[in-house]
Amino acid sequence: MHIHFLDPFRPLRSPVHALDARIKLPLALAFILTCSLTRPAAWPVFVLLTAVALCIEILSGLGIVYVLKRSALALPFALAALPVVFSTEGQQVFGISVGAFTLSASIEGLGRFVSIMLKSWLSIQAAIVLAASTPFPELLQAMRAIGAPKLLVAMFGLMWRYLFVLVDEGLRLMQARSARSGQRESGASAPGGSIAWRARVTGGMAGNLLVRAFERSERIYSAMLARGYDGETRSLPLPPINSAAWIALAIGLFVCVFLVLLGLVTGT
Repeated sequence: MHIHFLDPFRPLRSPVHALDARIKLPLALAFILTCSLTRPAAWPVFVLLTAVALCIEILSGLGIVYVLKRSALALPFALAALPVVFSTEGQQVFGISVGAFTLSASIEGLGRFVSIMLKSWLSIQAAIVLAASTPFPELLQAMRAIGAPKLLVAMFGLMWRYLFVLVDEGLRLMQARSARSGQRESGASAPGGSIAWRARVTGGMAGNLLVRAFERSERIYSAMLARGYDGETRSLPLPPINSAAWIALAIGLFVCVFLVLLGLVTGT
């Protein structure tokens, strides 16, 4: 059984897809670092970063809607920064009474919160474009090319490879449960017991899946050691990076440095 819906890579013909992974990975990391280093309320920089992200999404052929829909998943997690609206001192905008306490929101706090939301949103877009335009093996090779520790790269590779195996195990458990469960006629009450009973069954399945994962990981690791595995994933020698890719890297890094410096001037 093959699981395809976990793989974000989309094989398209575009300049972004054709760019060497050893160039795309540093550019994506530089873009994310630029977003992180941008000072709060540096709105001109955020506008330029958004424009750069949209241009890359168009060049990649993925489509703006495709990337924006997936990047929206990061916005609920950015709500963890909501307390900065009330904890940052500044000009008060409104207040909320909670019992004997009053929470005061400031303009500076709102600016910080919106900045954090934009940083998270733009960084996720860069990661989505990178993953959707680069096969995962090429990403692993790019990590080793830029000097990432081989143990870290091996962990990423094994995690990605056997995530599909783990999903297959989970699907087999669900299929086995369905084969052993009766279904009442239409119109009858919902099959199964109470919520506590369902939770107990789900917990048992999760524990069974964990045990199976441990057992399979031990067997796989023993088989890898028997075949001479030493933590390094071997691959064929990579072709040299052409001059056009180096130019793209230089331009991308220059734009990132320019935006960081502009953020230092315009931010607060």
